[in-house]
Amino acid sequence: MNTNSNVYTIVYAIVMVVIVALLLAFTSGSLKSRQDANVALDKQKQILSALNVDLKGQDAAQLYDQIVEDGVILNSKGATLVTDKDQAFRLDIKKQAAMPLEERQLPVFIAKVDNTTKYVFPVTGAGLWGGIWGYIALDEDLNTIYGAYFNHESETPGLGAEIKNPKFQQQFAGKHILNENGEFVSVAITKNGAPAEGQEHIDALSGATITSKGVETMLLNSLGQYKAFLTHSVQNADEQAEEPMMEYIETIEQPNL
Repeated sequence: MNTNSNVYTIVYAIVMVVIVALLLAFTSGSLKSRQDANVALDKQKQILSALNVDLKGQDAAQLYDQIVEDGVILNSKGATLVTDKDQAFRLDIKKQAAMPLEERQLPVFIAKVDNTTKYVFPVTGAGLWGGIWGYIALDEDLNTIYGAYFNHESETPGLGAEIKNPKFQQQFAGKHILNENGEFVSVAITKNGAPAEGQEHIDALSGATITSKGVETMLLNSLGQYKAFLTHSVQNADEQAEEPMMEYIETIEQPNL
């Protein structure tokens, strides 16, 4: 073939474009797989952090598999749609939060820490400058907060960004999300430790009122999605104190899908 001809030039250009496109597609696919794995690992670390698990020098993925024993997907009425840890893990929480409440799929992660059962709930909301999110772990009574983890998209360093500080998160441990009547009320975040009527509270971040209120609203709205499950489960536990919670989850009436 005449390398100086127009035909050769066109064929050569087409071949090079195809080769480059294939290389880019392969590279993109490889990077996406790695990125997806990193996102999954980070999510596992966040859930473990809410469970107060020390990750220093540990294999987070292995710890997650050991500690998080199961997962369920509920609807807003508290009924179990799916019992599958991996499927619950893969749910897009932000996408679900944008849907009408009655259409949402709500994941719960069931873990075992120091031989006691913990339930982990994802939370998502808005701070001053962007999205905020995290996880809340409850004790087996589904009322007492065992641990909390929060993170943010773009809050102000030293102010709203302090929601990621363990000192802020540790304030939530031991707080109750139900009142004395077993009604869901969440937890208030107040300035200077001011009391909140009908709610337990923690101290707001100094100089970050809007972000602090964002966390408060996030907990109220996100945990509020599970209100039927939380209050029904507590009533069920009171009536049948010896019945394991997992048995309740597995035998709860299934919805007509």
